[in-house]
Amino acid sequence: MICCLNPDCLDPLNPNGKKLCQSCSTPLVPLLRNRFRVIRVLSDEGGFGRTYLSEDTDKLNERCVIKQLAPKFQGTWSQKKAMDLFAEEAKRLQELGEHPQIPTLIAYFEQENCLYLVQQFVHGHNLLKELQQRKAYKPGEIQAILLHLLPVLKFIHDRGVIHRDIKPENIIRRHGDGRLSLIDFGSSKQLTVKAKSKVGTSIGSHGYSPLEQIRDGKAYPASDLFGLGATCFHLLTGTSPFALWMEFGYGWVNDWRQYLRTPLSAELDFILDKLLKKDLPQRYQSADEVIQDLTPKQPLALSSAGQTSRKLPATQAPFLPARYTLLRSLVLVAAFVLLFGFKESWYQQYHQIQTTVLSKLMHFRQNSDKGNAGLGRLPNNTFKKISLASTIKGDEKSVLSVAISPDGQIIASSGDRDRIIKLWNLTTGKQIRILAGHSQRVNVVTISPDNQTLVSGSDDKTITVWNLTTGKEIRTLIGHSDSVQALAISPDGKTLVSGSDDNTIKVWNLATGRLRRTLTGHRFWVRSVAISPDGETLASGSFDKTIKIWYLSKDYPIRTLTGNTETITSVAISPDGKILASGSRDRTIKLWNLATGAKIRTLIGHAETVTSIAISPDGNTLASASRDRTIKLWNLATGETIRTLLGHADTVTSITFRPDGKTLVTGSEDSTIKIWHLSD
Repeated sequence: MICCLNPDCLDPLNPNGKKLCQSCSTPLVPLLRNRFRVIRVLSDEGGFGRTYLSEDTDKLNERCVIKQLAPKFQGTWSQKKAMDLFAEEAKRLQELGEHPQIPTLIAYFEQENCLYLVQQFVHGHNLLKELQQRKAYKPGEIQAILLHLLPVLKFIHDRGVIHRDIKPENIIRRHGDGRLSLIDFGSSKQLTVKAKSKVGTSIGSHGYSPLEQIRDGKAYPASDLFGLGATCFHLLTGTSPFALWMEFGYGWVNDWRQYLRTPLSAELDFILDKLLKKDLPQRYQSADEVIQDLTPKQPLALSSAGQTSRKLPATQAPFLPARYTLLRSLVLVAAFVLLFGFKESWYQQYHQIQTTVLSKLMHFRQNSDKGNAGLGRLPNNTFKKISLASTIKGDEKSVLSVAISPDGQIIASSGDRDRIIKLWNLTTGKQIRILAGHSQRVNVVTISPDNQTLVSGSDDKTITVWNLTTGKEIRTLIGHSDSVQALAISPDGKTLVSGSDDNTIKVWNLATGRLRRTLTGHRFWVRSVAISPDGETLASGSFDKTIKIWYLSKDYPIRTLTGNTETITSVAISPDGKILASGSRDRTIKLWNLATGAKIRTLIGHAETVTSIAISPDGNTLASASRDRTIKLWNLATGETIRTLLGHADTVTSITFRPDGKTLVTGSEDSTIKIWHLSD
C-alpha cells in the first residue's frame, strides 16, 4: 500500500503501483527523500499536517515516525509559529535523543513545500490507551511511573528544555522492556531569559498544564511537574483532568482526593498534592526535589505522653522528608563519589547511584525482616570463585535475548536494532554467522535439545525455525497477530510454545510447523513461557500480573497464580519439576510449588525490575537479571543471596546457564554479552 501525503485526504491508503491517490488525485510519493516509505497515518494535526508510521529503507525497513508540517495558510502568523515550533522540535530531539527514554532524531528536511521530521519509532502503547484497557492504576504503579519519568524530566530540564505537554498520550510504555519513553517535543520551549520574562503563546493541554502556562504562556520545570502530577492523578483515579478543568477550572486541584478509589500512603499523598499545587511557588520546583521525597522516609516519632494528636484520613496523614537516616548517609557518600570519582555521563552516574542506594536499602530490609542485626550475616557461598571470562560486543544498540546450545559451544543472540540473529563461539567469543530473515526486531531466541534447531520470535508477528548448523531457514510459522515475545521447546524437542502480545499462547509441532492449539486466558501481553522437565506442564507469565499453569495437552489452564503487584517478566521451572520461579517488575522473585500453586517464598534484593531468571542445571542456584544492571545468584533451597555480579552498564535483559552449570551468559542494553565462569 502507498499512503497519500495530502493532509486533507479522507482515504489516504492506495494499492501499490498507483500514481495518483484514488481518493483525492494527489500525486503519490513512493519514497520520501528516496528513503522513507510511508505506511499509514498515526494521527492528524488538523490541517497542519499528519504523523505517519513509516519504514526507513536505508536501515533494513526499520520502523520510524514521520511528522509532517503542511500549513494551509501560507505567509500567515499561524504558519510562521507552526514552522518555528516544528524546527524547535527537531532541534530538541537532536539535543535530547542521547537519552534512552527519548526518541532520537533521524532526519529533518523539506520536500514539495512541506517540512518533515523523522524520529525513532517507540514500539508500545501510550499510557492513555493502557488506562483504557485496565481502567485504573494502583498506588505502587504510580510510584514506579514517577521513578521512571522523573530522571527524564531532570535530564531535559538540566539542558534548559521544558516539555510543556506532559500527559498520558505523550508517555509510551515500550513493548520490549516496559520502559517509559517521553514523546512529542513539539510544544517544548528553550528555557531562556527571554522566554522567562516575556509573555508567550499558550501551549499545552488544558487540565494537564498549570495556570502560569495556560494563562501567561510561561513555562518552568515546575510546570512539567504539574503535568506529571495531573497524569498520575488521571491514571490513579480514571478521571480526566481535562473534564474536571472544563467544569471547575483549576478548582479541582484543591479537592483532588475526593476522586480517589482507595486511600494513598502518606508519602504518595503528600507528593501528589505538592505536584498539583495551583500556585507555582507552592509546587515542587525541580525533579530532584520529588525524587528526594520518593525515597524511603524516617517514621514519625510518637507524640509525648499526655499529648493528643489529631487523627487524619489515610490520604492526609502527616509527612516529613527523611533526615538523619541510613538513606541520607548513603546518598551523601554517593554524591561524594559522583563529584570526584566517576567519569561517565550524568545519566549513567545517576542510575548507578540510584541502583547502589536502593540495593543497599533492599538488602537492609531483607535482613531486618529476618531479625538479623545490622546488615545480617553473609550466607554460605555455593560458588567459591566467580569471574568475568569475556565480554562480546553483541549489537549496535542492545542485546534482547541470549541462548546457549545444548552442547555448550554456541551462543545465539538477538538485538534491539537489527532484524538478525548472531551466532557466537562461546569459548573464543568470535562471531560464527548471521541469520537474516525477519522484517522487524527479533525479541527472543531458543535452541532445541538435540542441538539441531534454532527458533526465533519477532515483532513481525512470525516465528522462524532455522538449521543451527547451516544457518539456513527451515520454515516460518504464522499465526500470531502481534509481536512474539516468548519461546520454549519441550525436553523431547517435539513441541514449541510461543507467547505473544496478542495475549495468546500457541502450541506448535516443531518438526512440521503445524499449529496444534491456541491457549487463551491471559488478559494482556504474554511475555514468558516455560515447560516442565516431563514435558506435560506449561507456565506462562503476563502483563496482566498473573501466572497461568496449563497442561500442554489441554486448552484451558489448571490454575492461575496471583499475588504479584506488577507485570510478570520471566518464569522458570526447576530441573526436578517441583519449583516454579517468577520474576516481576515489582523487583521481586517469587518461588511457587508447581504442583499445588502455593507460594513458597519471595526473594527481595533487586532495586529495579527483574527482567530475566534462570535455574542452574543442578537445581541449586537461581540467577536473576535486572534493570538495576546487576545479576544476582540465589540459593534456591534457602532463598539467600549467594553473590551479586556487577559489570554491565545498562539493563541486563537476558540470562542463561550453560548445560554444565559452570558458565553463565548475560545480555544487556549496554550492547554486550558477558560470559561468567562459576567454580566450586
